[in-house]
Parts: sequence; C-alpha cells; structure tokens
Amino acid sequence: MAQKEYLFGEFSNTSEKEWKQQIQMELKGADYTDTLVWESLEGIHVRPFYHSDSYEFIEVPSSKQDFKIAQEIFIDDPAIANRIALDSLKKGANAIQFVANQSFDLDVLFQGFNAIENKPTIYFKNQFFSSKFIENLLTYFKDNSILIQLDLIGQLAQTGNWFQKKNDDFNSLETLLKNHPNQVIIGINASIYQNAGANIVQQIIYALSHATEYLTAFGGQISNSIQFEFAIGSNYFFEIAKLRAFRHLWQQTTLEYNSESAAHIIAKPSLRNKTLYDFNVNLLRTTTEYMSAILGGADTIVTSAYDSIFKKSNVFSQRIARNQLLLLKEESGFENAQNFADGSYYIESLTLEIARKALILFKEIETSGGFLKQLQEGLIQTKIKEAAQKEQELFDRGEIILLGTNKYPNPDDFMKDEMELYPFLKKIKKQTSIQPIISRRLSETIEQDRLGKE
Repeated sequence: MAQKEYLFGEFSNTSEKEWKQQIQMELKGADYTDTLVWESLEGIHVRPFYHSDSYEFIEVPSSKQDFKIAQEIFIDDPAIANRIALDSLKKGANAIQFVANQSFDLDVLFQGFNAIENKPTIYFKNQFFSSKFIENLLTYFKDNSILIQLDLIGQLAQTGNWFQKKNDDFNSLETLLKNHPNQVIIGINASIYQNAGANIVQQIIYALSHATEYLTAFGGQISNSIQFEFAIGSNYFFEIAKLRAFRHLWQQTTLEYNSESAAHIIAKPSLRNKTLYDFNVNLLRTTTEYMSAILGGADTIVTSAYDSIFKKSNVFSQRIARNQLLLLKEESGFENAQNFADGSYYIESLTLEIARKALILFKEIETSGGFLKQLQEGLIQTKIKEAAQKEQELFDRGEIILLGTNKYPNPDDFMKDEMELYPFLKKIKKQTSIQPIISRRLSETIEQDRLGKE
C-alpha cells in the first residue's frame, strides 16, 4: 500500500480545464469541438476524454450473479433437440433456449434432465400460443427453473398479426399470470428493434414502452413475470451503456407501478452486422458483442454461430460459439464481471446520456397514447426505418465498415455453393393487420450483387 501511495503521490491532480487547455495547445488553434468531438447515430456527442470534474453518477441496479451461457435449439424433432441440449450442457453451457412453433412431447425433450447435477436454466421461446401447452410446461417444471418467453406484442410487431385476436390473446395471458404469479411468462423480444436498424436509444425505449403495455394491462405486480431479450451490436462501449441504461430505467418504471423489479436480460449477438462473405470475421464481431453483454450486466448470453446466416446448425460452429464464451468467462477474467464498468467516467456518461434521451422519447410515446397505439399506426415502424436508412447510408459510403465486405473484400471468396440457408430478406405475400418490423442485414445488397457475379 505504501508503494502505491508513493507512486501516485508523485503526480499532482490535473483538472478538466487544464486538460482542455493542453489539448487546445496541441491542436494549435483548431477548434476543439469540431476536431475531436463526434456525434453518434443517437445524437450523443462523444468527447475525447472524460474527467471526474464533470462526472455524474447514475444508479444502475447491481447484477448479483455470474452470467449464464445458453445455446439456442429449435425443436423440430424433440429427440434430436434433447441430444443436442444434453451434449451442450455437458460441454459447458448452463442454460438452454428452446424455440418451438408447435407443441411437442415434453417427456421426450427433457429425458435425462433430472440426472443433471447442476440444474440448467431453461428458456422456452414461444412462437405459438397454446395456454394448455404452457400450463403443461409450467406444471412439468414445478421448481420454477423454466422461463417462458411469450410476447403477444412482439408477435404483432414481428409478424404483423396477433396469435389469435388481441382480446383472446390478452385474456389467455391474464389467466396464465393469475394461475402462476411467481413464474416468468412474458419475454419482451427487444432484439426485433436492433435487428431492424433501430438506434440504441430507440431500442431501449421501445423495449420499455413495449413492457409498459403489459404493466398497464395487468398491473405492476407482474413486473417479476417479465424478462427481456436484447440483440447486441458492435458499438462496444455504447452497447455496454445500453444495457446499463435499460436496467436503470426498468427499475424506475416498476417503481411507478408500485413494484420494484430488476431487469432479467437475455442477450445475443446482432444479426444486422453479420456477413456472408469473409464470414470468419463474424467470430470477432460476436466476441466483442459477448463482452459488451457481460459488462452491461446481462443475466444470460445466447451463443451465436459465425456461419448461422447461411448454414444449418452444426456441431462444429456451435462448439466454437460456446467456447468463445467459455474462454471469456474462465480464461479472460470475465467471470462475475457484470459490474466492472461501474465508475468508468466514459461509460457512466454514456449511460446517463442514453437514459436521458430514452426517457424523453418514452414520455412522448406515453403522451401520444402508448407503444401499441403507435405500433398500430405505423409510427414505430417509420422511426425505425429512418434510423436504419441513416445507418445504411453510412455503410454504403464506407463510414461504417464491415471488414471483408465493404472494406478489403477477398475477390477469391465464393459462397454460392456454400449456402444451405437463404441469407437474405424473404418477401412473403401474407395479409397482416399492421406493417411488421423486418430484420435486415447491412451487407445484403453487396452480397446479392457478388453472388450474381459468381
């Protein structure tokens, strides 16, 4: 301790004003603001340095447990899904996110799970709505180790239609919530907004307004029945601040409903910046996105294979994705790292600015009638399209770079014979009650052009 005090005691404190004066001198008269301050897509002005003299603290609920590593498994054949899940849990995952669009045999899917010593967390992402089936699921897991990700409003936003009808869906959900008051049943799918091109402030506030519709409909007592899924992009520090700002705002929102709930967050890498060509670079992108999710305080992080946009799920790529998180957790010092960003002047400042901007937008949405009203009128879709177009233009001009795609492309990289899945936006003719929010990757136009020339 004496040595540490001696080392730091050699240096006098330098004020923020002194730093600015030194920078101004180094710039030789050039304007500080024009030269070194840049503006993000969210309208946040990022300074070249942050100092304790102008530091403002924002209270972010503390994450009390280490993050879980989850693998997403689509249930087509429950026996196959069972084998994949057990193998994944054996090799390092401690959570599973099952996705299904129809009912299945629970005994087949969960065979052997009782023998697992450390019980995994099971997420069930509902792409269909059967109250009877969900009741069976909740009864099957009497210890509350399953978390249902049912999102009526998310279904409307993503597909343009309710599961059945609005009143029928909400009445069925209300019954489930009353029958299982301590069970997580609602999963806000906020990844819809990021993957469609919404900026970070929009993602936060749409998730918050989205959830508020449920609190308004069923009361603040259901706040602990809600969880959130976010997609994480490549803007490293902003993504950390995004999750921190949301955790703060969600706690404040639940207090307004006479409840208090910490946000349970599932995070997964964004689809928007993933590429078909030079796809190995996706490994670098997902690694930084995992890091942002951890430092932002995500409770569970879902693995994302580097070749998932064009290749069917396979053992090799899933193993690589899982090992990325295991390396971060066990060999890179990211175990129990959810609160490591606390006290960073830059990240704290970003958190505060994002939260303030989001709160302004939240009040505008609530004053105008709420999220669902704006969604049905198409206002949410329009705002997301505007943000996505702005980002797309920056990409097209080369100001947003995807290595190997719009910067340093490999002319000898051919993909036409490698594709097992169609990696582009599919246009499906289907009648919808509202305009759906569609995911779209930044690099699709370039990739389609290159494929056409192979």
